[in-house]
Amino acid sequence: MNTWPQKIAIFACIIIGTLLCTKAIWIHAKAMLAQVLLKQAWEQTIVQKQPVKPWPWADTWPVARLLSPEEKQDMIVLASQNGATLAFGPGMLQAGAKPGQPGTCILAGHRDTSFSFLQNLQLGDTIILEDNTGVRWRYKVSSTTVRQADELYLKQSSLAQLALITCYPFNAIRPGTSQRYLVLADKV
Repeated sequence: MNTWPQKIAIFACIIIGTLLCTKAIWIHAKAMLAQVLLKQAWEQTIVQKQPVKPWPWADTWPVARLLSPEEKQDMIVLASQNGATLAFGPGMLQAGAKPGQPGTCILAGHRDTSFSFLQNLQLGDTIILEDNTGVRWRYKVSSTTVRQADELYLKQSSLAQLALITCYPFNAIRPGTSQRYLVLADKV
């Protein structure tokens, strides 16, 4: 037979467990809804030929669509590369070239979410970047490398190139590692 303190402890554990599970479900539900809203905003951006925010208070908007056929990836690329933006998907750095144009178009993403697939890319794999006019630019992976974050300087190319950057190593336990994984792809 349970005493009152035991009953209270059991009840408290059930309440706390329920709250924690609810919070976890809520976070995943928000993430899934955000992806639906991002895809809708991207489709509207293509049709309206101007940036469309995915929700009224958003501080970013879709600027491209990234596809990796070999890795079965299809994601919306957002303007900027701040932490709030990267929580929803990869971001495009303003300092880089526009998709398909001469120079290096630079995308950054988190190693444990949107850019976790980079570790599986092989030389010669295809990456497709759809710009905000609906034109799809094809790139082939030409190199992968690991660099120190403070030594990650990309020389602008006279050819159209795509750079995908994420933290490294992929399975690191702590955030903020000093290394970056860099995938370079040349326009086909």
